[in-house]
Amino acid sequence: MSTPLLLMTAVYALLAFLLLCLCFWTRWPIWVKLGLITVVSVFYFLAFGVVQGVLGWPAEETLPKRFVLLAVVYDEPSKERGTKGNIFLWVNGVEDNRPIAEPRAYRLPYDKDLHALLTEGMKKNRQGISQMGTTEPKVGPKGFSWLRPSGNDKLNIKISDLPRPQLPEK
Repeated sequence: MSTPLLLMTAVYALLAFLLLCLCFWTRWPIWVKLGLITVVSVFYFLAFGVVQGVLGWPAEETLPKRFVLLAVVYDEPSKERGTKGNIFLWVNGVEDNRPIAEPRAYRLPYDKDLHALLTEGMKKNRQGISQMGTTEPKVGPKGFSWLRPSGNDKLNIKISDLPRPQLPEK
């Protein structure tokens, strides 16, 4: 467990202890006491979710429409471990033809074709040819898309060479 997570847990334990003391030694109505306990409990889980995003764990969001590929790590499926596999991407989103300020980690379900595509992109990256990716929703069967679980919404990812920057004329 990391230091920020331990610190956050200690702070909430202290807050819960203080709330417990207030609940025992005050004459507040029971509904106020239960409300305070509920609010503190809900905020603990909200703060935990926020800290997860801050600690550098992969984002639960979808990839940006355009991005610069920085690094890839593969966790291949394994029957022995009982995992379906993941692909972890470290990308820098592109907005208005400029990379955004900070890179971000993303987790995608493992796919053999995507593994091959990203491996080729990383080979070119190591050769000094920066790679840009684009995402589009995969075209699937029409109708009743609201019935399908959101985990089936796959992205079509394309990787290409990043265009060279155009220098202004003198």
